[in-house]
Amino acid sequence: MEFARKVWKLLVAVKDGLALLLLLVFFGGLYAVLAARPAPGRVQEGALLLDLDGVIVEEPSHVDPIGLLLSARAPTREFRSRDIERALRAAAKDKRIKVVVLDLSRFLGGGYVNLHDIGKALDAVRASGKPILTFANAYADDSVLLAAHASEAWLDPMGGAFVTGPGGNGLYFAKLFEKLKIDAHIYRVGTFKSAVEPYMLEGPSPAAREAYESIYGALFAAWKADVAKARPKANLALVTTDPVSWLKASGGDMAAAAKAAGLVDRIGSKTEFGERVAQLAGDDPLDATRGKFAHTPFDTWIAAHPEQQDGDAIGVVTIAGEIVDGDAGPGSAGGDRIAQVLDAALDQDLKALVVRIDSPGGSTMASERIRRALAEFRERKIPVVVSMGNLAASGGYWVATPGQRIFADPGTITGSIGVFAVLTSFERTLADLGVTGGGVKTTPLSGQPDLFTGLAPEVSGVIQASVENTYGKFLGLVGQARGKTAGQVDAVAQGRPWAGSDARRLGLVDEFGDLDAALAYAARAAKLGNGKWHAAFLGEETDPFSQFLAGLSRREAGGEASAGGGDIAALFARRQQDLLEQAIGQAQALVAVRGVQAYCLECPRIERAATPPPAVPASLLGRLAVLAGVTAR
Repeated sequence: MEFARKVWKLLVAVKDGLALLLLLVFFGGLYAVLAARPAPGRVQEGALLLDLDGVIVEEPSHVDPIGLLLSARAPTREFRSRDIERALRAAAKDKRIKVVVLDLSRFLGGGYVNLHDIGKALDAVRASGKPILTFANAYADDSVLLAAHASEAWLDPMGGAFVTGPGGNGLYFAKLFEKLKIDAHIYRVGTFKSAVEPYMLEGPSPAAREAYESIYGALFAAWKADVAKARPKANLALVTTDPVSWLKASGGDMAAAAKAAGLVDRIGSKTEFGERVAQLAGDDPLDATRGKFAHTPFDTWIAAHPEQQDGDAIGVVTIAGEIVDGDAGPGSAGGDRIAQVLDAALDQDLKALVVRIDSPGGSTMASERIRRALAEFRERKIPVVVSMGNLAASGGYWVATPGQRIFADPGTITGSIGVFAVLTSFERTLADLGVTGGGVKTTPLSGQPDLFTGLAPEVSGVIQASVENTYGKFLGLVGQARGKTAGQVDAVAQGRPWAGSDARRLGLVDEFGDLDAALAYAARAAKLGNGKWHAAFLGEETDPFSQFLAGLSRREAGGEASAGGGDIAALFARRQQDLLEQAIGQAQALVAVRGVQAYCLECPRIERAATPPPAVPASLLGRLAVLAGVTAR
């Protein structure tokens, strides 16, 4: 009987596996049919609806279809910043669009420079005479910035708005390491290269604190200036200096306090908000439900307004995310992948190349791989122009050195010219447990680096020499690019990050301007005159099937909950989850396989809140099985 039961379980498992396979084939076929349709969707007269249920990024991450199928949570949606800008500028000119609506109920934020550029596009919509309405259950810094550009910013009566500003506390592990007798071997060059300080100190060093205060102060000043310009009546001083008194003045009602401070204009439910939009855009002809309005969703609108392809091509390569060795990305800057994209672009008829950087740096080996590929364009007399986004620090500045002109925003974080390496060993921990090591060596480096019995002095000497040599190369590359001596570069380097406003003064940046300004300069450098030209974005081919699965997963994971919507308490809880993930990431970095790094730890991060896990079944495969009535046994 036992044998029969095992055979029966095996047969059931085979049956379930075949059922799931058939489901995948079915959905793949369904996708193929949908993708074959030539029309991207009908643009409806009324509102342009931007339901920003995710995070705004420079470059969306690659969606791994296998990992997605096995994942226990739906992926957070990532909106490309320039797509939102394009959508808004097209709406400003299209007579079919009567009003632009931003639903920020599930918005997870974005980098300051991206939001600043989107704000300018929102201003263009208002300048065309069209109103902009926003709605959210709770506004935080990033959504407050976008809502500042609205004609009417609406807030749920149970919601609120708050401003925290950049900064906060990081974790430092020195006491823990001493308690556990873990040795973190630190190799670095640069007084301000604080990426290694969490492993060696109990708090930020005076130099690191100075750098933090400088860049966070500049970033917050830029944010406040943006909000004040767009919404001059907002009382930011009260909101940011005495939030408790501000809230108590409204009897603890956060929605009323937000309106009193001028952060929002109207308080009302989502249905009431929809009725207001319907007054401007008209009722939804397909849905008579109260609060529904005529609109065109973002995906339909952006498909109906593709990027221009007329005239000569100016290539744009995006270096976004951590710079790593290998083929990683998009979303991460894999050195081999980007170099291959650039090598292939050499055979195209590009008149110039713009390098768009939004990276805190990473592997020096991968950074150099990318730099060499960019230098090939200069050697072939093709103009190379750099456009910095939110971040272009450490390795992100390394890859900027081939540029003949560098554009940045005053709120860009750049510089951080310094390098480091970290190796961890556990010989003292193991010795306390009675574990020791022994053996025979043929050279001082035999069996090294040994994380169990300790690092030989020669290992530390070799690594430190390598780090110092790499720093010297970094100084040389920057000096050659910026027309300075190594000593002059060293005076503004030492691992210190700079805000774009300071970087321009110090000669690390040439000019303030966005990606469009960099493209215009590249066109002039290529002597294109008044001829037509367009930006050709390199290496951005997406896998439609993966995108289809991602969209299906988000829908099946539970709608609004899957994007992390909620009130003020939910926003704070999400930030707690972010901090936990950052702590786990710091711990993992200790044992990660990495070489010498040019990485900026103190650079502000875009908040990517973890998506709460959906109800069982956990994975997309499981949900597909439920839809088909297949159960696991």
